[in-house]
Amino acid sequence: MEVLYACCEHVEVAIDDYVNEKEEAPQITKVQNQKCCYCKEDAEYEIK
Repeated sequence: MEVLYACCEHVEVAIDDYVNEKEEAPQITKVQNQKCCYCKEDAEYEIK
């Protein structure tokens, strides 16, 4: 997992998944034109 994209509903889950795998704090930025990894709605955040 390098980058996760998440909508506002799934951003907390994405952060948890990132931290559980990488064991470090992610960088979170606002994005457009991406789809959420969890529900395929428009993503608002990139977690990397």
